[in-house]
Amino acid sequence: MTDGTGSWWATDDDDDDEEYGDYDESSVRTRPNPKGNRPRSKQRPEHADAAIARVLGVDRGRYTVLVDEDTPGERQSIAARASELRRQAIVTGDRVAVVGDVTGEEGTLGRIVRIEPRTTLLRRSADDTDEVERVIVANADQMLIVVAAANPEPRTRLVDRYLVAAFDAGIAPMLCVTKTDLADPAPFLENFAGLDLPVFTSREDAIPVAEIKAVLVGHDTVVVGHSGVGKSTLVNAIVPGAKRATGHVNEVTGRGRHTSSSTVSLRVDDEEGRHGWVIDTPGVRSFGLGHVSTDSILKAFTDLAEIAEDCPRGCTHLPDAPDCAIVEAVEEGRLGETGRARLDSLQRLLTTLA
Repeated sequence: MTDGTGSWWATDDDDDDEEYGDYDESSVRTRPNPKGNRPRSKQRPEHADAAIARVLGVDRGRYTVLVDEDTPGERQSIAARASELRRQAIVTGDRVAVVGDVTGEEGTLGRIVRIEPRTTLLRRSADDTDEVERVIVANADQMLIVVAAANPEPRTRLVDRYLVAAFDAGIAPMLCVTKTDLADPAPFLENFAGLDLPVFTSREDAIPVAEIKAVLVGHDTVVVGHSGVGKSTLVNAIVPGAKRATGHVNEVTGRGRHTSSSTVSLRVDDEEGRHGWVIDTPGVRSFGLGHVSTDSILKAFTDLAEIAEDCPRGCTHLPDAPDCAIVEAVEEGRLGETGRARLDSLQRLLTTLA
């Protein structure tokens, strides 16, 4: 302290250092979080009381879900994704756990807090060089590939790609050829003669609704196809009231116009009261397989995969592959008239991925 003249003089307070000890930086009090938030924990609530629902469709961050499926209290509700799931894709066909208001009343919103284990995942990439996979549909066990006999012309290579994606995902493929009143589908179907592939044919005035429904009940079936092949028309016939938009093929380019812009699940019922689910997807003009391995491609060609068991280890099955059993079988004519086309399709896909 000072004596008023500016000089310092000692007091008993100089002994405070002995009372309180020496201070260092570790003694400084840490300021609390200004927001008052507690540190984030990795533990999340289990939400044991959450309702299990089926995702029917996705629209701008909102999910239409079916709660209490196949019960008297079945109802549709709208839900948003919980923040902890922001990096996980939630797609049509998913089974999810939903909390909050799931009454389905107007203005209500639930919250998806968990994705239940998936049985299958149908994926695609932007192109064959893109390894980033995009999940299209979850939990489908069948794929109905729709192709037109004409207008637009059937694309064998695109169907091959669908087959590869189906076998890679563990999904059983089927084929439906529409517009058979415009062209004979037999030459096109010969390309798949070696596959155990159920085939349906359809024309404008005769859609085999009952026949197709018979294989859809009890299953979740994803419907895929090139734009303009009549996929939405087929779905509307199978599911009355579906009201999927339909379009026409451009007479100049021969291409179909994209009509369905979203993937949606639709319930299909038969005359005996049984039901299944049809998952309609937007029409595409390409289907990238950048995420698929060469082994998965070979699985799609079941007739060739059986012969490949006699190939030497590490065989690429390409034209320059030495002692390839598939190439030898084709050259010897053991695979019939379609053998060359089947091998060519396989090699084109293998070369693209390589």
